[in-house]
Amino acid sequence: MTNFKTRDGVTIHFKDWGPRNGPPILLCHGWPLSADSWDVQAFHLAANGFRVIAHDRRGHGRSDQPWDGNDMNHYADDLARLIEHLGLLHVSIIGFSAGGGEVARFVGRHGTGNVAKLGLISAVTPFLLKTGSNPGGAPIAVFDEMRASQVADRAEFFRTVASGPFYGFNRPGAKVSQGQIDLWWQQGMMAGLKNTYDCVAAFSEDFRADVGKFDRPTLVVHGDDDQIVPIDLSARVVARMLPSASVKIYPGAPHGLTFTHADRLNADLLDFLRS
Repeated sequence: MTNFKTRDGVTIHFKDWGPRNGPPILLCHGWPLSADSWDVQAFHLAANGFRVIAHDRRGHGRSDQPWDGNDMNHYADDLARLIEHLGLLHVSIIGFSAGGGEVARFVGRHGTGNVAKLGLISAVTPFLLKTGSNPGGAPIAVFDEMRASQVADRAEFFRTVASGPFYGFNRPGAKVSQGQIDLWWQQGMMAGLKNTYDCVAAFSEDFRADVGKFDRPTLVVHGDDDQIVPIDLSARVVARMLPSASVKIYPGAPHGLTFTHADRLNADLLDFLRS
């Protein structure tokens, strides 16, 4: 079975690739996508002997679309339930974009006693929203506009994001993949409107205290041309918080480097997980 029930009765879908006796890896996807967004990395790692599990976050992909509970605490608890459901031991947990917040909140709520390694890829950590204690963050108007655009015309908004800043396809000379745009749009539209709407607040939560609890080997990967999660709000702050982390900055890379820089990321993930 590739589904399980959360503590509050939500059915979550997951993919489980590779040898069952391989070192387990959990991949947490970005907004508003699904486990399918990790396929290139999951295939590569599974082909190299790892057991790779990628779930559709509640409200996304093939999972249930609950009206309530679309917040990082629930996402983190769902992740803990998945680990329990599969009986995973010494698991490495890697998060992309909003999935990085999910990984951080998991550490904050559930600790690292059963964790081998951690990864933050183009992640929303540690805190994106501008506040008195985070003056360099993005104004709340940025997130309000994301919510309003979904209510007004979610399909067109998602197409604009996928065809422009997400993969850097709006940059001069970019090699545009219409197939990748279509795939991103398809995954986004599989999610529930209420769920993707609420998730904007979730991925703009404050993860500073959670990241401060990271005490396992950590890989941080970010593109320095990320137009979705600017590197100065994310990876460079995390690097200061976690001086022992392995930080890799990809020159010119966009937010969606899991696609645009897949070969490099696959190699870096494999090296990190084998080290």
